[in-house]
Amino acid sequence: MKRAVISGGAGGLGRALSDGLQARGWHVVLLDRDISGVEISEMQQAIQCDLTDPEQLTAACAAAVGPNGVDLAIYNAGITQIGLFADSDAASHRQVFEINYFAAVNMARALLAPVRQARGAHLAISSVAGFAPLYSRTSYAASKHALEGFFKSLRSEERAHGVRVQIAAPSFVATNLGNAQAQPDGIARPGSATDGMDYMTPEAAAATILHGLDRGRDMIPVGRVARLAWWINRLSPGLYQRLMERKIGRG
Repeated sequence: MKRAVISGGAGGLGRALSDGLQARGWHVVLLDRDISGVEISEMQQAIQCDLTDPEQLTAACAAAVGPNGVDLAIYNAGITQIGLFADSDAASHRQVFEINYFAAVNMARALLAPVRQARGAHLAISSVAGFAPLYSRTSYAASKHALEGFFKSLRSEERAHGVRVQIAAPSFVATNLGNAQAQPDGIARPGSATDGMDYMTPEAAAATILHGLDRGRDMIPVGRVARLAWWINRLSPGLYQRLMERKIGRG
C-alpha cells in the first residue's frame, strides 16, 4: 500500500487531498497542530505536531514513515498575511516564513531518505503568489516564492535518485471563508481572503492537483485563475501586474 504524508493535513485542502488518495487505496498520515477533528481509520492516521518546532517535526516524520518509505510527501501547511507592508512588522513576516517555508524545508530534510527509498515524490503546495506578485501579500508572496525556489532546485538534485519534485499553485481555494481567525498583524488562516475571485472548493482543487500528480507535471496551476495567471505572467509580467492591481488592489 502506498503511503503519503501531508502537512497541514487537518485543514480543508489537506483533508480533501487525503480523501482523494484514500479513494485510490493509499494510506495517509496527516501532520497538524490540531488533529482533534480528524477521523482515524485503517487508511488514515494523524500525528499532532507543531510544524515550526524542528524536533517535533522530525519526530513526527519518523513516526509517519512506513516500512517501504514514503511514496508522497505533500507540503500543504501554510498561513497568509493580508495587509500593506507599511503596516506590518518584522516578527509577523518571520512567522509567515516559519510556517510556509522553513517548516516545509525541515520536513523535506526529514523525509528525504524515505522518499528516496520509495522512489516517490515531493509535492509542494504553493500559490499563484509563488510565481507572481499579489497585492497586500508581501510576506505571503515572498514565502511562496522561496518555497518554489527551494523545490525547483531540489528537483534537479533528487532526479538522480528516481524522485519527482512537483509544485501545485492554486489560486483562491475556499477553505476558511468566514473563519479567518485573523490576528491584528494581518496573519490569517489560508483560504480566508475575501478579495479573491473564482473560488474553488477544496475537493475540486484536490482533484486537479492529483490529476497533475498522475501526469507527472512539474508545475500544476490549479483553477482557471491560476492557469490564466501563469500564462499572462510568463508572456507579459507588466500586463499581469496591472491586471492584478485592478482586480485585487483596486488600483
